[in-house]
Amino acid sequence: MQSRIRNFAIVAHIDHGKSTLADRLLDLTETVSDRDRQDQFLDQMDLERERGITIKANAVRMRYRADDGNDYVLNLIDTPGHVDFAYEVSRSLAACEGAILVVDASQGVEAQTLANAYLAADADLELVPVINKIDLPAADVEMARHEIEEVVGLDAKDAPAVSAKMGTNIREVLEAVVKLVPPPQSEPEAPLKALVFDSWFDSYRGVVCLIRVIDGKIEKGDRIKLWSTGKSHDVQDLGVRAPGYCSTKSLSAGEVGLLIAGIKEVADAKVGDTVTHSARPCEESYPGFREPKPMVFSGVYPIDSGDYENLRDALEKLALNDSSFVYEAEVSQALGFGFRCGFLGLLHMEIVQERLEREFNLELITTAPSVVYRVSKKDGTVMDVDNPANVPPVQEIQFIEEPYIEAHVHAPHEYVGAVIKLCEDRRGKQLGISYPSVRHVQIDYHLPLSEVVLDFYDRLKSISRGYASLDYEPAGHLEGDLVRLDLLVNGEPVDALSLIVHKARAHQRGRDLCVRMKNVIPRQMYEVIIQAAIGTKVVARTTVRAFRKNVTAKCYGGDVTRKRKLIEKQKEGKRRMKQVGTVEIPQDAFLAVLKLDD
Repeated sequence: MQSRIRNFAIVAHIDHGKSTLADRLLDLTETVSDRDRQDQFLDQMDLERERGITIKANAVRMRYRADDGNDYVLNLIDTPGHVDFAYEVSRSLAACEGAILVVDASQGVEAQTLANAYLAADADLELVPVINKIDLPAADVEMARHEIEEVVGLDAKDAPAVSAKMGTNIREVLEAVVKLVPPPQSEPEAPLKALVFDSWFDSYRGVVCLIRVIDGKIEKGDRIKLWSTGKSHDVQDLGVRAPGYCSTKSLSAGEVGLLIAGIKEVADAKVGDTVTHSARPCEESYPGFREPKPMVFSGVYPIDSGDYENLRDALEKLALNDSSFVYEAEVSQALGFGFRCGFLGLLHMEIVQERLEREFNLELITTAPSVVYRVSKKDGTVMDVDNPANVPPVQEIQFIEEPYIEAHVHAPHEYVGAVIKLCEDRRGKQLGISYPSVRHVQIDYHLPLSEVVLDFYDRLKSISRGYASLDYEPAGHLEGDLVRLDLLVNGEPVDALSLIVHKARAHQRGRDLCVRMKNVIPRQMYEVIIQAAIGTKVVARTTVRAFRKNVTAKCYGGDVTRKRKLIEKQKEGKRRMKQVGTVEIPQDAFLAVLKLDD
């Protein structure tokens, strides 16, 4: 019965208590038994629990008897909170009719509170504000109500004030969901239209899809078609999470559940895709589908070259559960065989690297993250470059465009000067400053993505003592005065340390890189010359002095020409050695250089 179904998500800024509130809702509805209860129940991965973040979407069905005496089916769709996963969040919200907006009573409205509220408003959802952490000594419930009304524009007069940690006033949240979130407005007799809002690979059943049935009905044995690929499959099983897997014969309009149809690759069941019947398809797909595009690229290499095959197998298995992660093989003269990997953002990159090292027991080197540049050549062709080593020679380039973002920084007003200085140092262009509340300021900047991916977020947290928060969205490509900076060791370029930098900073970056490499390259029996170059122009140089044997130690007295002859002979030997010798750059040298701040 559609009128008794409520589909809703919980959205919040990082660490405002979203997962803890979800735990209390499961406890109150007695969805989880005492034996199975654990913190962050919907976060299935160890990494999610350790970091306190949600990486993969999840859904759980709860049954609740409201104060009006009716029994309701509540489908809670747990969504990631980080900006890297904004597309997955938008698809999860598309499967809902409402969202609980959680605000920390001690911190108020922050950057991603606002960003997620806008995402929910764009999806035309009914927002239910909830003020959390009222048990903290610094909690100010009236201030939080005022900020929700002023900044977000929601009526927070009757917003439940709760403590998810202590379990205070949790029932008020479910009553607000029942009263304020509308039931699904679906057409049970229309052709099947279902939205895929997450998918993962199961070793025994193939791809498992989390779906929301928009219109129509799906049953076991039906022949279905995936809209983006056009491929047809037979429905093997349907089920719901309550919270364990429970098989069901059918899913009707408005319901949320699991679909298993013998799909072999996660890439065939993309997030945002539409499922329909092969024989009686719907007229159009559910709007908003797009292919996830990697924003940040990095090279991943095994420290032990013998682990290359293991790394390839690990990447294949990881890609089965994450369709937004892409990789291809590449070879570096300095680091050997490895892979060029594409990620949604820096957090996504950290998570993938940590999962590879932890779940597959690998030791890895990750090169400095880079973004996708658009290079226009003089012959009229345009190429996308995600690896600085692949940038064509200077004489062939007409101009280079780099990706920009529109960044929104929320911070207490006393840190405005430090935030503006940081953004200006990163070649940012100010778009505006606003004061949404007495305590907080919102600073909007147009920033190059390449200046953000390295350590911008860490610096922002450092200068604001952890109070500033960041949200951003892509803002297209713009032409910049960019050059490729190569590092040469005895005239040989080290491809893994090539960089694309702004011309105004090329000399400084080149000098820093040369000095750092001098400190980590071991001394040889001959002189090692380290240079930073733009094309054929050397912009910085330093030298690692050679070991020198005292060849004149055995000379006691005699003519000075005898000593000079021995020194010249040594010099000639070192010159010959330098011509045939190659400098072995140790792996820790790459680690030391790549992990240093700007």
